[in-house]
Amino acid sequence: MKRLLKVLSVSLVSLLVVAAFSFAGGSKEAAAMTSQGGRVDLQGKTIHMTILGIGGWIPSRLGVEMAPIFQKYAKEKYGYNAEFSYQDAPFTSLYQKAATSLATHSQEFNIIISDSQWLGALSNAGWILKLNSLIEGNPTLSKTQWWDPIVQESYQSYPDYSNELWGLPQEGDVLVLYVRKDLVDNPTNQKNFKAQYGFDLPSTFEEYSHLTMDKYIDICKFFTRPADGLYGVAIQYSKEYDYMTGSLYPFIWSSGGQIWDYKTNAVWGVLNTDSNAKALETDVSLLKYAPPGDVDYGIGQVLDAFTQGKVATAWQWAAEGSGMITPQLEGKVLVVPLPGFMVNGKFMQVSSLGGQPWVLNKFNDPAHMQVAKDFMAWWYLPQTQMEFVKQGGNSVVKDVLDSPGFDNIHPWLRAYKYELTTEHSRDFWHVPQYAQMLALQQEYFTGYASGAYHDAKSVLDYIAAQQQKILYDAGISKIPPPTNIANIVAH
Repeated sequence: MKRLLKVLSVSLVSLLVVAAFSFAGGSKEAAAMTSQGGRVDLQGKTIHMTILGIGGWIPSRLGVEMAPIFQKYAKEKYGYNAEFSYQDAPFTSLYQKAATSLATHSQEFNIIISDSQWLGALSNAGWILKLNSLIEGNPTLSKTQWWDPIVQESYQSYPDYSNELWGLPQEGDVLVLYVRKDLVDNPTNQKNFKAQYGFDLPSTFEEYSHLTMDKYIDICKFFTRPADGLYGVAIQYSKEYDYMTGSLYPFIWSSGGQIWDYKTNAVWGVLNTDSNAKALETDVSLLKYAPPGDVDYGIGQVLDAFTQGKVATAWQWAAEGSGMITPQLEGKVLVVPLPGFMVNGKFMQVSSLGGQPWVLNKFNDPAHMQVAKDFMAWWYLPQTQMEFVKQGGNSVVKDVLDSPGFDNIHPWLRAYKYELTTEHSRDFWHVPQYAQMLALQQEYFTGYASGAYHDAKSVLDYIAAQQQKILYDAGISKIPPPTNIANIVAH
């Protein structure tokens, strides 16, 4: 992540340098074409497009794997040939790869699959195309309805909750709970659990939809059987990228806490509360019921633990459903919402929102920009979106999610649809300082999980003070950090 921050800084400097030079056939022509609203005539031409996506992430590859369908569509409708290639990078280095290219005004990557939290950095740097005119001027895009307002808020808008749109949702995603249905349905397990804990072992979607964290922890305890090589849970605590952050936030949000005030950009006094400290303690307490080494688990390790039969439950992204439910596990897995908390008499259940938007390289020449725009419109046709879902992707289009039988196409879709709402999921911050803020808290969250720090409240105090300073120094927030910031330490 430090490399990512370094590249971000270098990239922003590079942008200032390259802006002093002219680039032939680049963004000025594309911008003029966009503002005029006319089509570029590509009749009979062959245009080669490159998509940059996330390595090892099934939904990212689907855009290119489905490209032959678009090729046929473009040939019949517009008379041109579109050829696609795909490059990728892991989550941990994707921004670096994109930024390094975009900072030189290159059109090496015509369409980029961005993490949702990067919209602020990419748009502020002037690297991606603002999409309002494209959406308003295209009948397919302008008429497409999203499943919930959180879709635009998370995958399109920057600044937050504005109508300035920079992305189009490529893949929706939320963190869900994968449960070994064969274990919870087992009559012996059901009998023994009831005798030990006094309530029925949940075995249906409806029961897990109202499961409180204390009862979920009992389930984790029950299935922790080291002698049998079985544990109650696999969850992400890794320092890499946003792994622990994504797993911790549901504990904070579902227990009534917040990570910041997006209206004032206040972190100090919002993140570092006693309630949030308790949430961090509860999150880390699950390590007692996880396989040895779970403190270093990321997405891949959780997937391995679950598919290898080491755990009864796993916190994992809905987008990983195809990998989590192998042919050997078909019919043996129940996918449900994350557990929640009772807060002032109300059951709260809020997941982390993942997923990625498409963004368009602002430096595409007119021909490549035209194909990119055509591709975006094609992507949201109902038949395209349904094919995307069937192949393992998560659509965010209302008509698709409302279609008969949608929940049954894949085992994770019901939980995905349940959580992809303003009530049941939230995204991180979208500010340009995202990477810096994330790297800071990842180091200290995982430090607490690994035992390097022992007091959850002091860890949150340190993170909140430093993040407030980051935002204040950048002019993002008018709220200064605490005056005694030099004396605030994690311990």
